[in-house]
Order: sequence, then C-alpha cells, then structure tokens
Amino acid sequence: MQITIQKTPKSRLSEVDFDNLAFGRSFADHMLVAEYADGEWKSAKIQPYGPLSYQPAMMSIHYGQAIFEGMKAYRSKKGEVLVFRPEENMKRFNKSAVRMCMPEVPEELFLGGLKQLIELDNAWVPEKEGCSLYIRPFMFATDEYVGVSPSTTYKFIIFNCPVGSYYSKPLRVRVETEYIRAAKGGVGFAKNAGNYGGSLYPTVQANKAGYDQIIWTDAATHQYVEEAGTMNLMFIINGALVTAPTGDTILDGVTRKSVIRIAQDWGVEVQERLLSVKELVEGISSGAVTEAFGAGTAAVIAPIQTIGFEGKDYELPARKDSDFSAKVFNEISQIRLGEIADTRGWIYKI
Repeated sequence: MQITIQKTPKSRLSEVDFDNLAFGRSFADHMLVAEYADGEWKSAKIQPYGPLSYQPAMMSIHYGQAIFEGMKAYRSKKGEVLVFRPEENMKRFNKSAVRMCMPEVPEELFLGGLKQLIELDNAWVPEKEGCSLYIRPFMFATDEYVGVSPSTTYKFIIFNCPVGSYYSKPLRVRVETEYIRAAKGGVGFAKNAGNYGGSLYPTVQANKAGYDQIIWTDAATHQYVEEAGTMNLMFIINGALVTAPTGDTILDGVTRKSVIRIAQDWGVEVQERLLSVKELVEGISSGAVTEAFGAGTAAVIAPIQTIGFEGKDYELPARKDSDFSAKVFNEISQIRLGEIADTRGWIYKI
C-alpha cells in the first residue's frame, strides 16, 4: 500500500519537557491517516498532527462505531526503537472491528504505516528510564447520516504520545457491585469507545471515595472478579497465578497473555478461572492471597495495595523484589528494552 508523507514545517519536539512527561498530554509531530470507502482502504498518508473537520451528523458521534488500541515503543540502550508485540494489538483491533461491524485493517496499513510513522518521529521516543512512546491506533465511522445502521465509510488513524508512568504508586481499588462494564453477548471483549464511556461514572465515584480504580464484577451476580478499568487483574493465591478467563466480558490483554506465558515458562502454576470476591477477600485475610496486580499496556504491571469491599479495606503485603509481579515486570521490561534475548519473538524493530 502506497503511503504518502507530508512532513510538518516545524517540529514541536522542543516544546516537550521529557523529564516531566504526563501520560497522554503530549503528541508527536505526525499521524497516519487512511480512509475506507467503496469497500477498500485508500488515501493512506502521514501528515502533521492536527485537527480534523467533520459534519455534525457524523455517525460515530451518534451511534458509537469507534474502536482503538494501545501499545508502546521503547528506546533501547543501543538507540534502537522497539515495539512490544504490535501484531497482537493488530489482531485484537480487527477482532474489535468485526464485532462493531467495521472493516478490518490490513497488516500493510496497520504495521506498515506504524513503522513509517515511528521512523519519521523517531526523535519522539523517550530515552529516559520508565518512559516510552505510547501508540494509539483508532478507527471511527464517518458517514453523514442520522440512522441506526453501519457506516459505509471509516477513518483509521495512528498518533503517538511520549509518556511517563501511568501509575506512580501501588493502587487502592474498590470492588464494584452496583454498576456493570459488560455482559455475556455484549462487547466487553472489544476495545470500543462506549465501554470506556460507560465506566466513567462509577470510577469517578470510587475516586471520590479515595480509590484509584474499580474491580468490575460479573453482570449477573456481582460475585466474581472480572477486570479493572484500565487493566486485567491477576493474583497470586497459594503460589499460583490466578486470573479470570477471557470471553465476552473481559479484554484479551496483550500484557495479560505475556504474563501468563512467562509464568508458564518459569513453571508457575496458572489458573484461568472464576475467582469470587468472597474467596479473594477471605484469601487476603488468611494470607493465601499474597499478591494482587493489574496488567495492561498503559500500566504494564501495577501492584495493588488495597482492595475495598462493602465498606472494608483489605490490605495486601507490600511488594518485595522477590514477588512474582516484581520479577515478571523486570522480565517484560528487559525484553522490551532489548536487554535480554527475545526468545519468544515479541519485539518488532523499527
């Protein structure tokens, strides 16, 4: 696929304080843009990052046909730019597209365009430890039509953000037992915009109560742990790694599957099973649950310190360097920075 390039006349790189990067507030000079119409992708180009102009009747605004992905590029000590498992993000993006009645994006556009975009904005990949270039591919419907049906035209865009850490400290989370994120037969497994819009109100209520995030529970009974708002949830229970099985209601996280693969390679027992809130809080009290953490592209591995349930806070032990979550974070970090051999084929070099 031919991708034309229009370079920005003036870089904004000097305006960014790379020593104090907030997450998702600074944007690289260029973006990839492609259009879908008449049954094919066309007009692929890399152009300066900037505003887009659309009509008020654009369908994605009214009916929610919008999906996205998130991944990261890292600067190795050798100066190379390495992207962690983008092929998996592309597969999940297209899985979301199918569920949302949208066209799939071919590899030559998704990965090929990503490669050219980062090559052009190579200088935006941070060198500072703990920082990275967050990559945001997304697609939305563009038909100008007020009617509930799939659009016939779409826009696919990738832009990039230099970022620091998403979470800077161990998390306080609260079990959500009133609101739901997803139900069987729904779109919980897809990264569609509406999933996140619907999660905001209960998350804000938890924030006001002093928690950083919420633990979503199953829609039918609110008895079983599912995932958090920005990450999959994982626990060490009696020495085993326990996480909810993926399905209609849980995102098939790339970091999640990476953690599972590493655990298996290390000989750690992995249990993908239902975990009740009752078992979780009783396990924290008895000492059976020794670790709780989130796994996701933005957070990577985020340790959980406190779990609130029915007005009571349950405290996890402070994380030690010898804990599984600390060791798996170090393993993933070393792989993505090119510091150890990539024996699993997870690194995509730009």
